[in-house]
Amino acid sequence: MPDFLSLTPEHLATAVILLDDDSRIAYINPAAEHLFDMSGKNLLGLPVQQAFTDTMQLANAMQHAIRDNASYIEHDLTLGTHAHGKLHLRCAATPVQLDKRCLLLEFHPMDRPLKLAREEQMLDQTQANRLLLRNLAHEIKNPLGGIRGAAQLLEQELEKPALREYTQVIVQEADRLRSLMEKLLSPQNASHYSALNIHEVLERVRSVVLAEMPAGLTIQRDYDVSLPPLVGDKEQLIQAMLNIMRNAAQAMQGNGTIVLRTRIARQVTLVKRRHRLAVMVQIIDNGPGIPPELQDKIFYPLVSGRADGHGLGLTLAQDYVSQHHGAIEFESEPGRTCFTVLLPLP
Repeated sequence: MPDFLSLTPEHLATAVILLDDDSRIAYINPAAEHLFDMSGKNLLGLPVQQAFTDTMQLANAMQHAIRDNASYIEHDLTLGTHAHGKLHLRCAATPVQLDKRCLLLEFHPMDRPLKLAREEQMLDQTQANRLLLRNLAHEIKNPLGGIRGAAQLLEQELEKPALREYTQVIVQEADRLRSLMEKLLSPQNASHYSALNIHEVLERVRSVVLAEMPAGLTIQRDYDVSLPPLVGDKEQLIQAMLNIMRNAAQAMQGNGTIVLRTRIARQVTLVKRRHRLAVMVQIIDNGPGIPPELQDKIFYPLVSGRADGHGLGLTLAQDYVSQHHGAIEFESEPGRTCFTVLLPLP
């Protein structure tokens, strides 16, 4: 198609796809190949609905453009790809007349500005959550001392030694909760940072979750063993990953599959800073998914999708990852939920 190629040179920065009158891909420029991380040779001749997933919004934009014989712009388009999952794009669909009637699709990625806005909102939310947790810990810590003291006094009055076992349970649990409250109240600089292997963290968490759950749970590994060590607090990262994985296992009621995947991520922006390399950990389950009404507030304290949930697991996970200058993202739909943790490498 020489006329079209003269209008759309190969070095055009905008991602462009040309569809023929049967909605099959007739041309894709290098910018579009890069955006969708797919080879143009493999896409040529494919119907656009087969080349991508979640094409409902795209089909609607195409129908508007063809019906009105005019350019139609969808400012917030979600399009699924086989390589990257869902992308947020601005799409312009324009009918063009070449040898025969075609449809020109122009895509502009919206992920970066949306991601930066979400990260800024999440950073503010994390700081607010941290303040709330500290206040909550302070309020819980005071009555714990009274409970512990009362249990010790009761133990002295008990005549049967066997009954003292129960008071010891009260004392021990009060001490455990007090220790947890101390951690929540301790400043961030109390963390113990050192070089660590993220796979050691995940293996520890894997063993704990498998011990807690019945035999119906399967945890698969998809590790990139070439990942370099990162610097962090091992106990905090164990707790963060454990909270995410435990939520996944409980959502599936112990019956399903969790995939632990590690990869290297390049040129990522975390907490308003650009990092050349980062460790990416994905925890993927095939459970029922997060209810849509909870997705915008899943990291809020005391928000839980389970009747017996306390709603602090993901809040603490987000706080610990934030202290490592990282970020947590998630995508969820019935049958697939993926939590992605990004941790910058030095």
